[in-house]
Amino acid sequence: MATLVVTGTLATACGAESVEPQAKPGGRAFTVAAAGDILIHPELVEQAAKDAEETGKGEAGLDFGPLLAGVKPVIGKADLAICHMETPVGKPKGPFQGYPEFLVPPQVLTALKDVGYDTCSTASNHTYDHGMTGVRNTLDAMDKAGLGHTGSARTPEEAEKTNIRDVNGVKVAHLSYSWESFLNPTPEKESWAFNRSSTAEIKKAESRARKAGAEVVILSVHWGLEHYNEPSVPQLELARRITEETGIDLVIGHHAHVVQPIQKVNGTWVAYSLGNQVARHSTPSGITEEGAIGWFEFRETADGWDVAARYRTTLVDIPPEVQPGEELPDGVVGDHRVRDVQSVLDDPGDLSEDGLARYRLAADRTRGFLYNRGAPGGDGLEPLSLGE
Repeated sequence: MATLVVTGTLATACGAESVEPQAKPGGRAFTVAAAGDILIHPELVEQAAKDAEETGKGEAGLDFGPLLAGVKPVIGKADLAICHMETPVGKPKGPFQGYPEFLVPPQVLTALKDVGYDTCSTASNHTYDHGMTGVRNTLDAMDKAGLGHTGSARTPEEAEKTNIRDVNGVKVAHLSYSWESFLNPTPEKESWAFNRSSTAEIKKAESRARKAGAEVVILSVHWGLEHYNEPSVPQLELARRITEETGIDLVIGHHAHVVQPIQKVNGTWVAYSLGNQVARHSTPSGITEEGAIGWFEFRETADGWDVAARYRTTLVDIPPEVQPGEELPDGVVGDHRVRDVQSVLDDPGDLSEDGLARYRLAADRTRGFLYNRGAPGGDGLEPLSLGE
């Protein structure tokens, strides 16, 4: 797992890739896992309460560990694991709120740390749902949980700092930018509290990161249209500008709540949207429960960094609604759970044939969305085997 280092230059951009990268003797290497939105709807808070009763764990009657445990074998394997914390958190005992002005339990942060996440992006259209109080409470809780963060700030001074982590001896910077909510825009006097997407600002942030010693720069960006499996024209244009005008080494996208393609743009991997890591929308659509963990293998070469891309499909199990005292049929899921799809397909246990078909659909459909801009061809996007 990565450790945080104090930010303080490296002048060259590291995103270039030759057709056949030449290995560097003694070259360093590391892996990055990144997943979709962490979006805690009220039904998931209810699930955490139910799980706390059964496990006797958690805090203030909430245990998010069982909900997220299914991705630990993947997330925990990465040298650097990056999440996207979509919403502000409140106090452990609430009150909590769902859409449109989220305020979620901070206990979820402890669970994210426990499954292996090292750091999270915090810039989203919900960052300022509860003003500066929400921003401060969220970052304070992330500090307490031991999670790094980038994208929002408690002070103007903090806004100028760069999240740089030591990953296998490589200084890796993580940046986070987003479009801003029209519902709760950040006031001008506190504009420093939230990173708004703009090519100029992203370029400045990368420059600060390089001057602070970053050898690799990863960008999380909140963009696009919700529930569309293809990137929008503004997404495509921003991806082009970022990959042409900066030396950023990897772009990780969120906000659509569904999976969009992973594609190399000007030699740089862009994951337009990794879908939801965990969510329970009021009207589940099927594709909002499907997500992807992007897995990126960085290898130092004579010319910079060669990056290989892999993926792992996830699915949020949603139990059927039942009346009090009604029992679920055998093989039907009874709890909200985030699953690693391939692990379930490899070992389905007592899952019914219909249930197994749901996982096969998630695997096939997610693969189609991820590959929809040509990545399985010359770009080389492949599924991740945990044996690798």
